[in-house]
Formats: sequence, structure tokens, C-alpha cells
Amino acid sequence: MCQQRALQQRPLLLLSSRPWNIGLAQRLQDQLARTVHTIASPAALNPEAVEKLDPEWIFVPHWSHLIPESIWGQWPTVIFHMTDLPYGRGGSPLQNLIQRGHSNTMLTALRCDAELDAGDVYLKEDLSLYGSAEEIFLRADALIEQMILRIVHESPTPQPQQGEPVLFSRRKPAQSNLANCNAGDLDACYNQIRMLDAEGYPHAFIEINGIRLEFRRVSRRSDGLHADVRITSLNNLPPPISADH
Repeated sequence: MCQQRALQQRPLLLLSSRPWNIGLAQRLQDQLARTVHTIASPAALNPEAVEKLDPEWIFVPHWSHLIPESIWGQWPTVIFHMTDLPYGRGGSPLQNLIQRGHSNTMLTALRCDAELDAGDVYLKEDLSLYGSAEEIFLRADALIEQMILRIVHESPTPQPQQGEPVLFSRRKPAQSNLANCNAGDLDACYNQIRMLDAEGYPHAFIEINGIRLEFRRVSRRSDGLHADVRITSLNNLPPPISADH
């Protein structure tokens, strides 16, 4: 009976376009005993759709599109950003952090606001940047789950960001080219490959003699770097994938 009453509470809504967040809604629903909806497409995110759900909270684990004020201004909307804000406002935070030599970061839960990544902060938690982008995103997914549970249970008061903002620029597909790494710098190549090794990202590549070699699952060994390689003709390439937020 208690669980039945809980399920009658206002639902939660997740905004995520990435596969590593697929199980998050079900896990939250099981733990909170309340309905959790997911919107994965920007075309499906509009005030009318959200009005029908009337969520108590909107949580945004991974979203690369504009959230209109007609939504975040009416329903409390919490974004999860992979930097210690206000350091690292802007796009491609994971890739920018690794390129700058960071091995750890903070996962910040902040209120969605009119200015990009400038809203008040609910929570921050430590996050390791070890491994591939996909491994890091999966690690972040588990951490986001715990942060959402805490926000729902405790309703912490968000606090203004402290410090001078440092802005990141969203990466472009051409920046995935390993030719951008310093000649002979295996560490730079290793980081370039791993930081782009997740579904939906423009994987590290190099082009030569009319072909493209794309690299994934890189590892360091005593004789150098080892990785999986996909080889395609430059004449048959699909449209480039934009570097994601």
C-alpha cells in the first residue's frame, strides 16, 4: 500500500540522448517507488509534453540541446556537468579536461538557467577520468543516480557558483584527427583515442592514401599503444558526427 501511494506522487523526468543512461530511469523508479519518464529526443521536448507529465523534478544527465525557458522556468531542472564549475563552462567538458591534463574532476549538479552552465549548484561529487570515454560516462551514470536520489530525498538549496569562470569550447569533428597530436607523442595519441571512445562521438582518426583509420579501445603496452582500428574509404564516409557536450 505504501509503494502504491508513492507511485501516485508526481513523476520525475530524465533528459538524456545517450545509451549509457538507458537503465537509469528504471533503477531510480525501483529505488524511489515512483514513476520516472525519459525524453531522449529534442523533438519530443516541448512544454506541452512536459505539462502532461508535470514532473516534480527534471534531471539532465546528458543533453546537447537547448532547454527552453518555458520548461526550466516552470519545472526545477537539474543539469549534470562534468567539471568543477565555474571552471569548465561550455561544451565537450570530458575531452577538454583530458586535453588539459586532468585525471580527476567534479561532477556538478546545477540548476538550469538562462546562461550556459552558470546556474546555482546543488551538489558536487568527485569523478575519476581514468579509462575510455565510455567507461567514464558509465562511472558518471552511477554517480548521477546517487546524486538524484539525494536531491529528491533532501531537496538541497542550490548555492551560487564561486570563482572566476573558465570557458570551454565545443570540439569540432576535425579536432579528432591524430595528426593534431605532437609528432611522436604517444601520451597525446593515447588520450586523444580514449577521450573519444564512446558511442556517438567522432572517434580519433588519421587519413592517408584515400582511407581513414578510426581508433578505439586503446591500451598502453611495453612496445607502444595497441588499439582496435576501423578502416574505411574516404569516398564512402558518412557525415561527420559533431563533438558532443
